[in-house]
Amino acid sequence: MRGTLVFSGTSCPALTGKICENLGMAPAEADLSQFSNGETSVRILTSVRDKDVFVVQSGSPTINDTIMELLIMISACKGGSANKITAVLPYFPYSRQSKKKSHRGAITARMLANLLHVAGVKHVITVDLHASQMQGFFKCPVDNLHAEPLIARWIRLNIPNWKEAVVVSKNAGGTKRVTSLADALKLNFGLVTTDRKRAPNMSASMIMNHLDGWDNPPGYVNGIRHSRGISEDRDSDGNGSARSSHVVGEPQGSPRRATAPPLRTNSLTRSPYTRAYTPSQPSPIEELKDEEEKTDDAVYNDERAREVTQGRLVQGHVVADDFQSPAHSDGADGSQSYQGNDDDPMTMSHASSFFAPEPHALGGSGDVEVSSDEEEEKLRDPKVEHMITLVGNVKDRPVLIVDDMIDKAGSWIAAAETVVKRGKAKKVYCMATHGVFGADCLEQLQACDCIDQIIVTNSFPIPDRRAKNASKLVILDLSYLLSEAIRRNHYGESISPLFQHMAD
Repeated sequence: MRGTLVFSGTSCPALTGKICENLGMAPAEADLSQFSNGETSVRILTSVRDKDVFVVQSGSPTINDTIMELLIMISACKGGSANKITAVLPYFPYSRQSKKKSHRGAITARMLANLLHVAGVKHVITVDLHASQMQGFFKCPVDNLHAEPLIARWIRLNIPNWKEAVVVSKNAGGTKRVTSLADALKLNFGLVTTDRKRAPNMSASMIMNHLDGWDNPPGYVNGIRHSRGISEDRDSDGNGSARSSHVVGEPQGSPRRATAPPLRTNSLTRSPYTRAYTPSQPSPIEELKDEEEKTDDAVYNDERAREVTQGRLVQGHVVADDFQSPAHSDGADGSQSYQGNDDDPMTMSHASSFFAPEPHALGGSGDVEVSSDEEEEKLRDPKVEHMITLVGNVKDRPVLIVDDMIDKAGSWIAAAETVVKRGKAKKVYCMATHGVFGADCLEQLQACDCIDQIIVTNSFPIPDRRAKNASKLVILDLSYLLSEAIRRNHYGESISPLFQHMAD
């Protein structure tokens, strides 16, 4: 392409080479080095005057050096009178820090967007931002491309009986991404959630047995509205007196059982407007009961209950039901410790969640997810038992566990073991756009017997040595997507076709 230069950062020279090969050009020359004290040095070795410049830089294990190098390259091209500078970021750094997690937290992703603007960026091309709302951080246009069409095409070509597969999200925050892929492939989807608050041997039936009349509607006595969410015991003399009790929440969130004064009801009097009927005819109440029974038989069944599977999670692994429980529950977050076999204190403690929402640093219940590091520490804590829940039917089906990135192995292994050991799934495929693979994540996923294949793209550089040692790893190429985005951006064409699913 005339009037176009593509520069490569040190993080992804291989990906940049493939992009330039698809565009029929060579990468522009630049000298990237570091001084002895760690400072980054950049020298542009070709003229950029009035050129359309694209700088390709992704994440790396030395992420801060990578960011500084990108900013200096953009500033150098701006100082060289480049016509337009576009930052191509297959993996956007600090994308997980896009919201405040405490009063004194920083929105680092917004700060990085401001740095790019100050350096001189006029356009940003990236792939699968952790939160699409991050596009609002920038003062320039952002093309947030999706790897979903590429992953969907791989599924159709490489997974036998893919039409029977189930797309599963390993946490509640990824449901939107999972449902999008499921809709594109016309597949069913499921959800795996981990409860970090629940103590061992806890079940919903234990709680509901203590919450008498939870689902009863309110009633009226003597023209006064009274809650029917109580247990009423009629006196044997039939005088209509009722004795009620119910569970109430204290300001601290712990429930207590309170006894209300007896309620007296007057004897029922016949209204002149009521419809008279003979003993041979069924009463209106009997007719309503018959209609309700017919409706219940026709509509309600236990199909949903069968699709909810629960398991016990200890140190990040699914264990058998008879496995010995840890000594304590998750006391670090303020919940009660669990000792002994008495279920009543734990039942009342869990019942408090119905009355008091989980506290959050910014007030209210909040929707901020814990970071992968925090989640990994909690899953690996030997003193804490978690309850993991699978919603959806995956029996004898291939399962596609999907998220935007793979950084830590704990939640992926827990979800895979749940769908295989509890859900009886046939095969498990872990899929993500960005294969960050922090620490020994890739090695742990490779060693997990419940995971059959790991599918990621080359948006984040993976060392050749690690990739060769992982036989389950499949790396999809993003160079065609990025090169076409660069070409369309240079010629002013629409990028909408890049979001459409490709034909087989």
